[in-house]
Amino acid sequence: MSLSHRKNEGTLLLYVFLFVTTGLVLLALTKGRGVDWQPIIYGAVVTAVFLICHVFLIINKHQGDPYLLPLAAMLSATGLILISRLQPQLAAKQLVWLTIGLICLLLVVLLTREYNRLEEYQYVYIIFGLLALVGTVLFGTEVGGATAWISIGPLRVQPVELVKIFLVIFLASYLEERKELLAQGTFKVMGVNLPHPKHSGPLIIMWGLSVVFLVMQKDLGAALLFFGTFLTMVYIATSRWAYVLTGMLLFLGAAGIAYYLFDHVQTRVSIWLDPWADVEGKGYQVVQSLFAIASGGLVGTGLGLGYPKFIPEVHTDFIFAALTEEMGLLGGIGIILLYIIFLYRGFRIALLAGNGFGMLLAGGLTALLGIQAFTILGGVTKLVPLTGITLPFVSYGGSSLVANFILLGLLLNVSHGAVKHGK
Repeated sequence: MSLSHRKNEGTLLLYVFLFVTTGLVLLALTKGRGVDWQPIIYGAVVTAVFLICHVFLIINKHQGDPYLLPLAAMLSATGLILISRLQPQLAAKQLVWLTIGLICLLLVVLLTREYNRLEEYQYVYIIFGLLALVGTVLFGTEVGGATAWISIGPLRVQPVELVKIFLVIFLASYLEERKELLAQGTFKVMGVNLPHPKHSGPLIIMWGLSVVFLVMQKDLGAALLFFGTFLTMVYIATSRWAYVLTGMLLFLGAAGIAYYLFDHVQTRVSIWLDPWADVEGKGYQVVQSLFAIASGGLVGTGLGLGYPKFIPEVHTDFIFAALTEEMGLLGGIGIILLYIIFLYRGFRIALLAGNGFGMLLAGGLTALLGIQAFTILGGVTKLVPLTGITLPFVSYGGSSLVANFILLGLLLNVSHGAVKHGK
């Protein structure tokens, strides 16, 4: 049964192999080098590590969602092709981080198969998360205006990438315990039923401390992710729009305060409103992104034939602009559809979880990835202010890649639990 369940997964991974190998070979040809072995080796390694995961799931009779791994593989393969195009010297590093991420996925699948046990240690996650944020504030390195990195020898890690997963697990556990009290409320304020502070207080304090430390790091993109994920999970637990609307009003107030407190927030907002006002300075990155997207047209200039390197940090924050320039609007829509399918499968897992903790955990993790993808895609296209976060599975960055595969492993286990119990 397990082999049959994962048949589609294996077939789709073979299509990913054809895609990544063809893309890397075409990239080598456009550079005039002729066909060399490096892109073929990269394509083979990508396929091998994903197929190893596939075989591992079969051997362990894992019955989790068979489409999540191929979706992540396709996004990761696209990212590797683009990084090989934009920063060839970083492609091997991205491949190493991809392998590490998949190893972490296997460990998560193996160690948290009975994921409900995670619910027992709710405060451990938030304590580790807060310690990581405090450590980043005290010992972090500033990059791009945010003190979000810790340097360990030649490596730079971004602790917040793991902290956001810890936060989701904590919220899922806490909300599952108190969702009925939070939903019904115990007293009224201006006609609105509100929960007693002893039930909502610890939740708000823990979440608030996390956001405060992120603001101290000036990592407002991560603060936005935390806030959006928090509101989504509260709504999933309580089904009360009043909490969401109140949260959004609080967010607008906090955003206004941040605007007056931080110069780089003012800069991001002014660039968002009118990047052409300082086209050779602060608005240069966004303007070049818009030019790249526009010049790609419907089908793109062709892989390796565009000029995306005019965009600073194009391999991280603006990798979607490079993709749409060389693969066109159709390529950009293809990537967006992959995320939409991922979100559909994730929320489907939440609906079928069969228990409150699983529903909240899967829903929170899916919302986290979806909000992150929307935020960076919106920033690159000037739909929303740019926040400087990465495009999940696609952008260059080891911490983000590893965290996303841990997220994927947890989703697979929630899905496995639902199938195991006949959901």
